[in-house]
Amino acid sequence: MDKTLLSSRFKILWLTLCQPHNSLEIEYLPVYTPSDEERENPALFASNVRKLMAKALEAPLTDLSFDDREISLSQGPLRVYDYSCLLEFNMLVSRLGQRAGTSEKALEEQARRARKLQGDRLGLDDFAQFLDLPVTDTLTQVHSMFDQHGDGQIDIRHYVIALSTVHRPSESMKTLKLAFKMYENKEKGEVIEEDLAAILEIMLGVQEVELSGLFLSLDGPDTNKITYDDLHHFIEQHPHFVQKYLDFKNHPRKFCIARPKSCNGKTHDKDD
Repeated sequence: MDKTLLSSRFKILWLTLCQPHNSLEIEYLPVYTPSDEERENPALFASNVRKLMAKALEAPLTDLSFDDREISLSQGPLRVYDYSCLLEFNMLVSRLGQRAGTSEKALEEQARRARKLQGDRLGLDDFAQFLDLPVTDTLTQVHSMFDQHGDGQIDIRHYVIALSTVHRPSESMKTLKLAFKMYENKEKGEVIEEDLAAILEIMLGVQEVELSGLFLSLDGPDTNKITYDDLHHFIEQHPHFVQKYLDFKNHPRKFCIARPKSCNGKTHDKDD
């Protein structure tokens, strides 16, 4: 369990115990008898009971799970920027049973198999075979999320990166390292700029990542290639890496007014 999450739970418990008096009101709702349709569909039964409880509490309904909260409140230098697509992805893979069965070992195995494909793109049937799952509506939805060209083919590496991101949203450097293993060349362990942009787009949940600011700021030859160790070191040295060295669609820097020189994506000042 994440140490920050654990400490926050103890803090809530401690603050509760510090109050000499805590009021509690209990309301017993009428017994809910499921209909024939609900007996056949437990998910429908649970949903309808949930709606009744929310109505009694006068509270809004939300489909966010505890895992979704972890994604939306992710921490780290590459924490999720726009989590809307990743929340949808998390919901779908949870339905497939892939979320519950995910572990670091399972992710490493999927990454190893994805690397062997060397960027070969998979249709729906091949995707189902890769995951050892039948073709269903939910699996089709997951596949379509990564169909960038609309031709029914996906890069399985994108799926593995997304799965790693939702599995451990506050451990972004582990996901980055896993992604490098799938993309890097064997000789020098380097990833080209185009592939790094694709990796970061998925991890951050953004579109059209442009990395000229990063590569112009790197010490060394301008090869538009980078190793994991070099990128990791650069991110450690620049904690505001995403804000200062990346450009992407709808980046807040594009809309700033007070400091127009930093709006054009060409400012590469070092962090203080």
